[in-house]
Amino acid sequence: MNETDKILKKLIDSNLYSRYSGLLSLSNISLQLIDTTGDILLEFNPSPNFCKLVCQEHETRICSDYVSRLKIGKGDRFICRYGLANIILPVPINNQTIGYLVGAQVYSTDSEYQKYLIDIMAIAKEKNLEPEFIAKSIAAIKTIEENKIEIHEQLCNHIAKNIFYDFPESVTNDTNTAIARLSIEKEMLEKKIIDLEAKNMSLVINPHFLFNTLNSIARIAYFEKSHTTEELIYCLSDLLRYNLKQDDELHTIGAEMENIKKYLYIQKIRFKNRLEYEIDIADHIKPYRIPNMIIQPIVENALIHGITPKRDGGKVIIYAEKYKNDINISVIDNGNGFPKEVLQSLQQSENKLGIGFRSTDKRLKRYFGDNYGLTIVKSDYSGSTVTISIPTKPIARR
Repeated sequence: MNETDKILKKLIDSNLYSRYSGLLSLSNISLQLIDTTGDILLEFNPSPNFCKLVCQEHETRICSDYVSRLKIGKGDRFICRYGLANIILPVPINNQTIGYLVGAQVYSTDSEYQKYLIDIMAIAKEKNLEPEFIAKSIAAIKTIEENKIEIHEQLCNHIAKNIFYDFPESVTNDTNTAIARLSIEKEMLEKKIIDLEAKNMSLVINPHFLFNTLNSIARIAYFEKSHTTEELIYCLSDLLRYNLKQDDELHTIGAEMENIKKYLYIQKIRFKNRLEYEIDIADHIKPYRIPNMIIQPIVENALIHGITPKRDGGKVIIYAEKYKNDINISVIDNGNGFPKEVLQSLQQSENKLGIGFRSTDKRLKRYFGDNYGLTIVKSDYSGSTVTISIPTKPIARR
C-alpha cells in the first residue's frame, strides 16, 4: 500500500461521511470520493441508476467520461455524452492530490431535452437490459436549475478543501480552522433556509419527483404504443414545470401562449368535440412580456363557467391586438357566461373582481401601474369576454 492509499484509508476510517452528512443534507445531488485512478471509495450521495448501470463499467468504478478527465491538481466541469452536468474537484492533502470529489450527474433545465434523444433500444441491446428499465432510469435523472448546480459545486469545493483540515493527523486542525469551517457551513445553511422559505418547498410535493414519475409513465405509454397518453403526459409535465416558475421575472407572451396551447390540448382530449379553441396572436406581439400564469386561470374559468355547463360545449378564442402603446389580450368564449351568483360575487368584491381575478389584476397593476390590469368586458348567455391590458413600454415597478 503506497502513501496515498494509506492517507485515503485513514481518511475514510476517520468517519468522513458523518462529519459532512449535515452539510450534504442540503443537497441530494450525487457526490462520490474516488482515488486518482477512478475507483469509488465513498458515496456521500449515490449516482443515478442510469449512470451506475449503463455508464459505469463496474459499480465500484466511475464512468470513463470522468476517468479521461482526471488530471492531478485540476478540477473540471463538463457535460457527458448523454448531456448530464458533472463536476470533478481535486482533494489536496500535504500538497498532493490524493483523490477527487466527483458528482452532480444531473440535467440542467437547458439540457433536459437531451434525455429524450437517448437511443434506449441501442443501449438495451448493448447492455442486455430491458428497454422499460432504461426508460425509467432515464426519467429518474434529476433536472436542476443552473444556480442549484453551482451551489452544489460550492458545497463540494468546500468539502474538498476542508478534508485537509479535518484529516486526523493534520497539524493545522486548530480551533481557528474549525471555526472558519463552521462559519462556512452556517452560511450555506442560512442560504438554504432562505431558499426554502422563498419557494415554500416544505409545503409542496417535490416537483422533480412528480416530473420524473410523469416521464416514467410517458415512456411506458410509448412502449405500449399509447401515443395519445404519452403526449398528454408530456404536455402535463411541461405545464407543471412552467407553472412552477414562480420567479419574479416577466415571461414573453409567446411563452405564455405555448403553455396555454398545452393546457387546451389536454382539455380538448377531455371534452372531445365539445370544445373548440383558437389562438390568434400575431408574431410582433409575442415578444412582449407579462407575468407568468396570468392567462391560464382566465382560460380555465372560461371552461369551468362557460363551456362545461353547456350541453353542446363551445369555443374559446384568445386574441391579442396592439393599440398605440398598449396591448389587449382577450379570452372570449361562447358559453353560458358566469352563473348569476358568481357574477354578483365578482361585482361586489374589491375592484369588482373575485379572489382569483383580483389576484391577477393586482399582479398586473404591480408590474405595469393602475392604468393596466384585468377587466370583465361582458358575461351573459352569449358568452364571456375577459381582457388583460399591458403596456408595450416597460414601466417602473412598485
